[in-house]
Amino acid sequence: MNWTEMRPELVNATLDTLYMVGWSTFYAVLGGLPLGILLILTDRGGLLQNTVVNKAVGAIVNIGRSLPFFILMIVLIPFSAWVTNQVSGPTAFVVPLAIGAVPFFARLAETAIREVDHGLVEAAQAMGGGTWTTVFKVLLPQSLPSLIAGITTTVITLIGYSAMAGAVGGGGLGSLAYTRGYLRFESSWMIANIALLVVLVTLVQLAGDLVVRRLAHRSGRSTAAAGLRLFGTRPSPAPAKTS
Repeated sequence: MNWTEMRPELVNATLDTLYMVGWSTFYAVLGGLPLGILLILTDRGGLLQNTVVNKAVGAIVNIGRSLPFFILMIVLIPFSAWVTNQVSGPTAFVVPLAIGAVPFFARLAETAIREVDHGLVEAAQAMGGGTWTTVFKVLLPQSLPSLIAGITTTVITLIGYSAMAGAVGGGGLGSLAYTRGYLRFESSWMIANIALLVVLVTLVQLAGDLVVRRLAHRSGRSTAAAGLRLFGTRPSPAPAKTS
């Protein structure tokens, strides 16, 4: 079978994969980022130190990360059907993909935010910044390059998860590789699907690296002057010399 005959199905499968990965990434960031922030704030020495909450949230995240995605996906099929009113297809499998990625991204977000220079946090508090001012004007802006790197890693992981979901009715490139490449022993379909997955992962990684480099170049993450700029203030000018 030549490329012209394969192209329509490959294009549709690629769009289904992008649909699943795009929406599941959105929900993973939406759910994982607050959890990562909460883990930082409630940790020992954090702005909202609370050992009970920190350990409870950490336990939930660890349990979520420890579950193999294939098992999680099967267990969540009834819940996905209830949420989306569908038992198969890309929309139905956005739910397990997102739920599986939330704890994964939460730990990446926690690590990214923990890298922020604690001196900037102390400077923000000394200038009268409250907890949420510090979060939104110091922690998140200063950790943005690392957060983007974490999102890139999450997207690439979800591309792999989506291929796994395709084997049980999720659609996308994984479904095409399984039904046409594996079950029918058509090697051309398998090679084409693998090539497209490699291209997708490579493009995502290149785009993520480019954004991270540009953000890292622009940010003054370890200088007190950067912290002052976040609060809209400027260093006082040096006094004029007198003869």
